[in-house]
Amino acid sequence: MKVKVCLYASFSSRLPEGAEGNCFPMEIDQAQSIGSILSGLNIGLGEAKLILVNGIHSKPEASLKEGDRLAVFPPIAGG
Repeated sequence: MKVKVCLYASFSSRLPEGAEGNCFPMEIDQAQSIGSILSGLNIGLGEAKLILVNGIHSKPEASLKEGDRLAVFPPIAGG
């Protein structure tokens, strides 16, 4: 099934070639967890500070549905 994955801030360096903006389409297994998707993108669970599915906070053990949008943010420092 196809989902859209968006990587922000320092994670944008892990975007595949051909990504549009910070997002790219990804074909995944229906049983695949968000954590396994992140692992495949070389993003450790401790690195992902905020995980959103369709704009709603989610956890690494959750799974996705066809057409979902997964957004992942690292910790962001600011002043």
